[in-house]
This record gives sequence, C-alpha cells and structure tokens, in this order.
Amino acid sequence: MKNKWKILFFLLLGINIAAAAVVSILISLPPDHEGTEMARVDNGEDVKFVINTNKEDLNKVINHYLEKEGLTGPINYKVLLRDEVELYGTMPVFSRDLKMKLTFEPEALDNGNLVLRQKSISIGQLQLPVSYVLKFVRDSYHLPDWVTIVPNDEMVYVALQKLKLKSDVKVKVNEFDLKKDKIKFTLLVPTK
Repeated sequence: MKNKWKILFFLLLGINIAAAAVVSILISLPPDHEGTEMARVDNGEDVKFVINTNKEDLNKVINHYLEKEGLTGPINYKVLLRDEVELYGTMPVFSRDLKMKLTFEPEALDNGNLVLRQKSISIGQLQLPVSYVLKFVRDSYHLPDWVTIVPNDEMVYVALQKLKLKSDVKVKVNEFDLKKDKIKFTLLVPTK
C-alpha cells in the first residue's frame, strides 16, 4: 500500500525535476536564431532568454532526466506530455505489478509559475479519490518549498520563481499549452 504513495510522490518530484532538467539542458544547448531571443529586463540586472519547445522534445528530456537521475527507482514509470500530463507505470502489490495512470492538466500562470490540476488517478481499473491521495502525499512527504499541494482544490502549485538553480538563474513558464503543442519558458540570468 505504501508503494503507491511513493509513486505519487515520485510523480510530483519527477515533474519538478523534469522542469529543472529542461532548463539545465536547454541552457547548455547552443542557441538557434529563431528559437531563442535575448533582451534586457527592466531592472538592468537580468538577461531574459525565451525558449520555445514542443511536447516531443520535452518528453525526451523529462524521461531521460528521470532515468539518468535514477528517479524511477524500483517502480518504473514514464511521463508523457500529450493533451495533458500523463504518468504511466507499474506498482508492485502482492508480488503482482499493477498498471497505474495519473493525469494532470497544466496551466501557466501570469506570474511564471505552473499549476497542475489533477484529473484522474487509477490503479488497474480502480478509480481513487484525488483529494484523498493528494492530501496523503502532502502530509506524508517532505516536498521542496516551491511545490505546494492543495488537496481540496485537487491541484499542485509549482512556484518556479522559488526554484534554486545554479548561478541564481530563475525559470518562468510563459506558455504551457499541450493541446496546441506550444511550450515556452523564460530564463532570467543575473548579470551582476
């Protein structure tokens, strides 16, 4: 029974780490002239890099990062960006592997943060109450201070502005429209 809660925790952790991985990998890639633009931010201390990507590339980055960092652990799972964020995996129960699926609907906020609204959780054919599962995860696991689970609203708030990256780089989500395959991030790089 405890393993399914670990899966939910690793899902949330995986999504957060995937966002950090995307930023890290995209920073190390050479810029192309059409996909990256650079401009001064009003405060004169940060440089803004706008990065456009798509679901296919972000899927590769997320799952590569999960595998590389060993975050799939004893429970194998895969995150897929389709029209919503989907997590597929197996969960060992009584020496059997049960298939699971969790779905989230992402929403980019004006402040650059991301909200993941839980749509469904199922283990095999069993549908579980979303608010109960999210409350259990929130109360049972230590999450980074930039991830807030709100069970009654059935959502996870990802405050990317609080995410600590190397060299004080900050991440802001501009657009996360999976249905139109438009994903845009801004990296704020301090110059002082």
